[in-house]
Amino acid sequence: MKVLILTLKDLEQIVNDRKSLLFLVVMPIVFTFFMGIAYGGSTTTADTRLRLAWISADPEAPLAQRLFERLAGSATVNPVRMAAAEAQTALTNNEVAGMLIVPGGFGVEPMAAQPALQLVADPASVSGQTLYRTVQLALTEWLSSAEIARLSVAAAPGEDPAQTWQIAFDQAWAAWGEQVVSGRVRVEQAVAIASEAPFGGNPYNQTSPGILVQFAIFGLVSSAQILMQERKLRTLQRLLTTEMRPWEIVAGHMLAMFAVVFGQTVLLIALGQWALGVDYLRDAGATFLIAIALGLWVACLGLLIGVVARSDDQVVLYSMLAMFVFSALGGTWFPLEFAGGVFAAIGGLLPSAWAMIGFQNIVIRGQGLASAWAPAGVLLAYALGFFGLAVWRFQKVIG
Repeated sequence: MKVLILTLKDLEQIVNDRKSLLFLVVMPIVFTFFMGIAYGGSTTTADTRLRLAWISADPEAPLAQRLFERLAGSATVNPVRMAAAEAQTALTNNEVAGMLIVPGGFGVEPMAAQPALQLVADPASVSGQTLYRTVQLALTEWLSSAEIARLSVAAAPGEDPAQTWQIAFDQAWAAWGEQVVSGRVRVEQAVAIASEAPFGGNPYNQTSPGILVQFAIFGLVSSAQILMQERKLRTLQRLLTTEMRPWEIVAGHMLAMFAVVFGQTVLLIALGQWALGVDYLRDAGATFLIAIALGLWVACLGLLIGVVARSDDQVVLYSMLAMFVFSALGGTWFPLEFAGGVFAAIGGLLPSAWAMIGFQNIVIRGQGLASAWAPAGVLLAYALGFFGLAVWRFQKVIG
């Protein structure tokens, strides 16, 4: 009960401050519309498929080329011809999701046994599993077409074997393509959905969650200032002389920060859903799981800022630094895949990037609750880390 009283006191101070409402409500809405218009003015299209380095020992082999073309026509994989060294560098820099090594002899002698292909990718990642399933499907089609061609040769001993094999292979290969096009064989698109425009055709699919995450961080200015002011005016010291325990004081302030962030998040989700066409409620459970994890992470970050800062100016400075670092590097301003290389690798480690992944798995990639657990877990891990630092620093302040 004491914790809730302290929480309500903080919330009352925030609501009564008009400047707080400006930062928490008005500015996020204005920036969401502004950035959406800016992104909407772009006429470029983005290939959202997973890039796969294609390394072939016999690049001129026509039957291996058939497999390359089938992968290139898929909705999930974009094969790119590369040399072995170039592909390894690209994989290290996260510029490709994997490498497919096509050994010498594959597709050169069609009626001979074919050597095995080697797929190099992270088997534990969603992208690695998607590459495996897509390559496996295409290779199964290729090998089954080759087997049908071999049986056709065996059934027509008087015919030219090479010509019979080629005709039968072409017919079987074309039939597989027709099966996929007609929908009888469906490729699961676990990561990327081909679209005619970036961000699933709606620029607000990027700007709405991006501004949501950015202003969730900056909106902590008011909450963190309350905690800092309590220390400055020695209200905190007086609270410690009451029956309230230190953990109750920390919990009360943190709960207030969480309520502010979560409330702002729900407001921006509602704006995106009903005014901007961002389908957050495609899976409401997944969306609110990410929203709760985001609120906890940002609240713990605000708690740390509140106990570290020594003045209002420092609260604003630290909040702005956090906002710019996590926003710029975490993909809230632009998708990390547009940057690539080391920038994307570093940004992908940040909690803001995982929040964006969680929201965009839902609104762009059409995934459900299963896709939200990993981003939520990373956000909660960061929340625990910041909370531990805040408690450690708080004990030094009151010690």
